Amino acid sequence: MSSKLVVGIDLGATNVRAALGSLDQGIIKSIGERTIQEPSAEKLIEQLISLVERVAGEKLGEIQAIGMGSIGPLDIWKGVILNPSNAPFRDVPVTEALSERFKVPAYLLNDCTVAVLGETVFGAGKNLKNVFYVTLSSGIGGGAVVDGNLLLGKDGNAVEIGHIVIDFDGKLKCGCGARGHWESYCAGKNIPSFARYWITVNKKESEKSPVVELTLKGELTTEYLFNAAKTGDKIALEIVEEIGRLNAIGFANITTLYDPELITVGGAIAVNNESLVLEPIRRHLQEYTVNRAPEVKLTPLGDEVVLYGAVALAINPPEALRSLKEIV
Repeated sequence: MSSKLVVGIDLGATNVRAALGSLDQGIIKSIGERTIQEPSAEKLIEQLISLVERVAGEKLGEIQAIGMGSIGPLDIWKGVILNPSNAPFRDVPVTEALSERFKVPAYLLNDCTVAVLGETVFGAGKNLKNVFYVTLSSGIGGGAVVDGNLLLGKDGNAVEIGHIVIDFDGKLKCGCGARGHWESYCAGKNIPSFARYWITVNKKESEKSPVVELTLKGELTTEYLFNAAKTGDKIALEIVEEIGRLNAIGFANITTLYDPELITVGGAIAVNNESLVLEPIRRHLQEYTVNRAPEVKLTPLGDEVVLYGAVALAINPPEALRSLKEIV
């Protein structure tokens, strides 16, 4: 199994990447490009087939399986990408198309589920049986391995942690329509709205701060806020600290529910702002859970964690998926 050549695919709404890999070498070669922005399942499948062919090159005939981590929602049992909110394509039968084209098994899982699998095979979670992965990016997502078992859920959409409630008053509305969800406060796409809420509640509108000025104009970005915090901007630091406390509530919920020994963190917000993001979580986490706080660290796999996970999925898929392929 260690030298088994596979292809892993990381499909996002904006970018898609593919890697040639194996257990003993990890990622051997990877390529990427912008995800096609057409409402056509056929066009997306054509793009994925092209990526597999190009990344495998002369080794194409040696490929033994394909694994894919994708934006959701998904039907993992049928291998179909259903209706992603940030992408135009719908009902894409990716595993059937890839298996038919390359005559090898193909497997599909949620991107964060794949990421935690990659963490346990190639990353910080090696030799651990209870590992959780969190992505803090434009959205918030998670994946869990509990007692050595990868959690999937009835539809493959388990561990949608971005939509757990961290504010029962529901002051801010989530993109899904519900209130009080973690994503509403701490996801990259919603942090500017949270900053406006925080400035208003704390009566900071008259403060002489570029963060306040940009927020009130509706021009603040998450990137600007964290960069301002790095330069010591007082308002930015206070907002980032409160975001960290709210993240700690989310991490505490994870700890209470899944009792991991390690939580690894990825996503652009965490990777680009490690100390500003992780230190408040570590400092406040124990305040909100009865369980012993786990180690919290940045994933060593960086922005390739899903790609590593897709390779790991192809090498050794969960028994339920493997059995399904054998039945089919």
